[in-house]
Formats: sequence, C-alpha cells, structure tokens
Amino acid sequence: MGIIDRLGRLISANLNDVMDRAEDPEKMLDQILRDMQANMTSGRAQVAAMIAQEKELEADLEETRQLAMEWAQKAQRAVQAGKDDLAREALRRKRDNDENAQVYAQQLQAQQGMVEKLKTQLRQLESKYQATLSQRDAMIARQRRARAQQQVSQSVASFSPLDPTTELNRMERRIRGAEARAAAVTELEDESFDAQFRELDMDADIEAELEALRTGAAPVALPAERPATALGTGDATVTPEQPVSESSSPT
Repeated sequence: MGIIDRLGRLISANLNDVMDRAEDPEKMLDQILRDMQANMTSGRAQVAAMIAQEKELEADLEETRQLAMEWAQKAQRAVQAGKDDLAREALRRKRDNDENAQVYAQQLQAQQGMVEKLKTQLRQLESKYQATLSQRDAMIARQRRARAQQQVSQSVASFSPLDPTTELNRMERRIRGAEARAAAVTELEDESFDAQFRELDMDADIEAELEALRTGAAPVALPAERPATALGTGDATVTPEQPVSESSSPT
C-alpha cells in the first residue's frame, strides 16, 4: 500500500542528508514536518479503516461459526426425528459455514497482521515526528552556523593568496621610486636657483665695466684676474720710472 511505502521512506530517511541537499534547509525541514504530520493523519485514518475491517471480519467469523453450530444442532434433531434427508441438508449447510469460517479466520489473521504493522509504523512515525519537532531549533541553529562558517570561508578564499613579504617588497619599491622622483625634482629646483644667482653675478661684472668706460676710469679687474708680476725672479713688482725733477739737475 502507498501509505506503508511513504511511512517507511520517511522513517528511514536521514534528515541530516536531506538538509545537506536542500537549498534552504530550514524551509525543507519545516516541509518535512508538514509531510510527516499529513502522513500521520492519513496513516491514522487508514489504520482506523483497517481496524474496522478487522472488526467486520471478526463479526463474520463469529456469525459463520454460530451458523455452523446451529446447522449441526439441526442435523442432530433431524436424525433423532428420523428425517435423514433433512439431516443431510443441515450437514451440508454446516459444512459450507465451516468453510466460510475458515476463510474468514485466514482473512482475519492477515488483517490483524496488517493492522499491527501499520500501528507499529504509525507509532514510529509519531516518535520520529516528535523527535524532529523537538530537535528542529537545534538543527536549524547548526545549519545556520554551518552556513555562516561557509560564507566566511568563501570570503577568505576569494582573496588572492599573496605572500606578505612579496607585498611588502612591492610597496617598498613603490616608496623608493616616489622618494627618487621627489629628490630629482628638488635637485632640478636647486640647480635652477644656482644658475640664476650665477647669472646675477655675471651681470654685475658687466655693469661695473660699462660704468668704468663711461667715466674714463681704469677698468675694474674681474674677480678671476690677478695683478701682473715683475719680470725676473722673485715676486718684486715693477715700479714706474720716476720723472727727474728740474731742481735736481746740476747747475
């Protein structure tokens, strides 16, 4: 029967495996509980119907046994009355009821076995339902923790596995490059300032010479020039020849 197969599958199912395969285990677990509850309701109805059939078989068996007993008594009275033909008919009726009683007894035995099996499965399903219901919150909490751990692991795994030392070396190279560029700009600026000051010095020398030419004065020696030395050895300078005064001439 269909109800027996469904009960067997639900009882033997591993809820943890079902939750692992489910996209949303919490919804799946609630659906399992609803299915189990619906199957319990259907199972109770079917067990009740099977018990009713069992009761009917018990009644039929009791009735056929009672009829067989009555026909046996009738056959006895017919024999005592000397009515053998009537006794034979009564015995045939008794035999038919005995055969029917035997069939009813077999059917009743099978029905009782089926009812007992369904009762056992129904009790197992009810026990499983109660256990699942009591463990629902704990199982959902476990699933949520597992989901959170999985999300964290996936987030960590999404980053490229860089070697920290390699990354530090790369950053150091970038910093050194920035420092070198800054030093180069500073050096260029310093060189430009020095050139401007040298140009100012050169312009001052030229202006001094130009002013000397205008006034008729001796040209100003450039800072790089040195005074001329006297010919000959030593550092003695050549003095200009003194003019001979008239008062020194002999009379």
